[in-house]
This record gives sequence, structure tokens and C-alpha cells, in this order.
Amino acid sequence: MIYPCLNYSPLFYFFFRKCLPKESGGKIYNILQSIILVIILVVTIVLVQAAMQRNQDSVPKKHYQDTQKPSKSLASWQQSSFWMQYKNGSLIDKSIVQGWDVTNANCSANSNMVKYPWFSKVGERIQRFLLYRHCRYFPMIFNHPEKCGEDIYLLMVVKSVITQYKRREAIRRTWGQEKEIRGKKIRLLFLLGTDSKGEQQAHHQKLLEYEDRVFGDILQWDFEDSFYNLTLKEVGFLKWFSIYCQSVPYIFKGDDDVFVNTVNVVEFLESNKNTTDLITGDVLTTSAPNRDRNSKYFIPEVMFSETFYPPYVGGGGFLMGGPLAMRMYGASNELELFPIDDAFIGMCLRVLQVSPMHYSGIKTLGIKVKSGGNGMNKDPCLYRNLLLVHKLAPDELIQMWEQVNSNLICTQAKYIE
Repeated sequence: MIYPCLNYSPLFYFFFRKCLPKESGGKIYNILQSIILVIILVVTIVLVQAAMQRNQDSVPKKHYQDTQKPSKSLASWQQSSFWMQYKNGSLIDKSIVQGWDVTNANCSANSNMVKYPWFSKVGERIQRFLLYRHCRYFPMIFNHPEKCGEDIYLLMVVKSVITQYKRREAIRRTWGQEKEIRGKKIRLLFLLGTDSKGEQQAHHQKLLEYEDRVFGDILQWDFEDSFYNLTLKEVGFLKWFSIYCQSVPYIFKGDDDVFVNTVNVVEFLESNKNTTDLITGDVLTTSAPNRDRNSKYFIPEVMFSETFYPPYVGGGGFLMGGPLAMRMYGASNELELFPIDDAFIGMCLRVLQVSPMHYSGIKTLGIKVKSGGNGMNKDPCLYRNLLLVHKLAPDELIQMWEQVNSNLICTQAKYIE
């Protein structure tokens, strides 16, 4: 016997008693229920296997299986690594991220360092850095390869930490808006490690997970966010970019407390003639290592003995060509990690024999008041003509953005040093 209502109603559970003879309804219902459960189970397994296969196929397999090994160019006694100190172990949730090829940091202290006589004299912070210096690539917690989709012209990349949500929100509302400018597509990403504040760590991580679910713009690696680990963001991003973003022509990279005039940035890049070696910003050519043991910038001579660092762009913000970024990834693998991230970029440029270009429209030290004051100039007429100014609090950034993009009337131009 054929029961037509089964063909037309997916909710047969609610109607079968009306369609089936009373004496056979219970048995047939049980049989149908078992069949459907088996079908659902089989379909689920097939879909999961297909998704896993797609994710494996989406990442290039060729040259990205990096290992945690010492770089080639420095003495063997410098082979050490960064630290990962978590009370409850790693925060990585392997179900969240797929595609990034580093799944195990394999990061243990290099105990051989302690045998050198100079090691006890460099201070605790440098000691910790040297003990864990050889680890440079870590598992990812949040990954967004789709940010480098088709026809992306400019990738805005911002260094941040978990607790600076207000800064990230201000950027999303202002210069970090993902839109088209002069027909050019712009995308935004924030670079983060993990929080190191004990009991609050898991709480902050949950908030960040929600933030990423809402905005989808967080790249997070499973290492402790600290000043000396900023270089990990540099090398992690260069590797990430080389895997996922090979067709993106330009990158802006900066801090989360800067003002950026994105229209001016796009106009500058459109007029750029250097498509191979472009890196421009506030260039420092005679920056000397800090030998003060009490400074967080302290660098002992045993780590860097030269008088000046190689020329580098201030890390507050700079522009770089995508092709150069991929070459920088290769150069970074030839060097030992260095605790000052800006100087490390200069070291990579020296390996590539590329000189950074100074641009006066990028003010990584802010705009000083011209008439002898100690404060910073917050005249929107100045900001309208620049590419970048450092440093602004979130509310200042929003206010300045609104002023610069309003019907602002600027009289005589006011020049800055």
C-alpha cells in the first residue's frame, strides 16, 4: 500500500497516525525513524570529510613547512627562543583554525645559554628572550585568509593586544573601514598574540572570540603578547602573507593608536613608481642600540655590537609593497630574531639590500606644536594633508576623523617640521 502523505510532508512524525492503518502505524514509524537516522549519520560523515579535504587543498604545500630551528647567519651560541608561559597550557582550539601549517610550537628553553659567562649579566628580560629565541612560528587561533581575496589593492594591518578593544573599534569606525576608495578595495586585519594576565586570560580570550565572530578581522597566534614578542608578529605576518596574499600589491602596517588618511594613502600608492622595493615611512638612519639596563629597549653588545641599527622605518606606520613583503619573509628566516621589531625590519632590508624611503607625510612621532610648546598639534587642517599621525587616543581619533572628513575650511596652510 502507498501512503501519499509521506511524500508531501517532511513532518511525517506528526501525521503518520492519520496516514497509516492503526495496527501497523507504530511498527512502520519505528522503521522509518531508524532509516532516517542512518541517512543523517552517513550524510554528516560525508560532509565533514569533504570539508576537511577542501581545507587541506586550500594551502600551498611547497615551501611552508618551517621548523623551529636556528637561523643560519649568527653564531651557534645565540640559538634560543621566545617564551610561552600559560598557567593552563596552550589556548589553541584546533577546531577554530584550519589552513595555517604550524600546529605545534615545540618551544622549549635552550638550557645551553646559561653556560656563557655573559648570560648572567644581561638581565632577566634579555635572558628570557635568549632562552626561547629559536621559536618563531606558532599555531594560529584565528585566521582569515579570505581577507586576501580577488582584487584586494591595500591590506591594512594593525598590531594590537587583546585589552585594546576601544582602539580597534575606533579604527573600524574611521580609517579602517573596509570599502573601495577610487575603485580600490581595502581590507583590515589586526595582529594579536594571547593575553598573559593569569586569571583574566581565559575571560579576555572569550571576549576576543566574540569580537572576531562579529567582525572577522583578527589574526591571532598562540604566543604571549609582550614587548619582546612584537617581532613574532612581524615574522608571523610575513609568513602568513606569503601563503595567502601573493596577489595583493600593497600593505599598510602600523600601530593601533595612529590616524591614517586612507584617501591620501591610495593617492600616494597610485602615483608610486617603485613596484618592486617599495617601503616608505618615517626613516631612522642613525638609531643607536640602547645600553641602559633599566630600559625596555636595552640591547647588550653581545647581541648587537654595531654603533647604529641599519636604516629602518618607524613601526608606528609604514607602507610596503606586497612583492617586497614576500622577499622579506625569506630574509627574516636568514636572521636570528631580535627583540626590537622596528630594528629587525631594518636588518631584513639590509639582507635584501633595499633602502627604505623617507616620506614627510608619515609622522610616527606625532606633530609637535610649532611655537615652542610640549604638546602635540591637533589641527585637522594639518591631518587632512598627511598620510599618518601618531599618537591618538580612541576618542581623539574618532573626533579627528569626523573633522577631517567634514566641510572643513582651512585658510593659510600650517606647516610642520
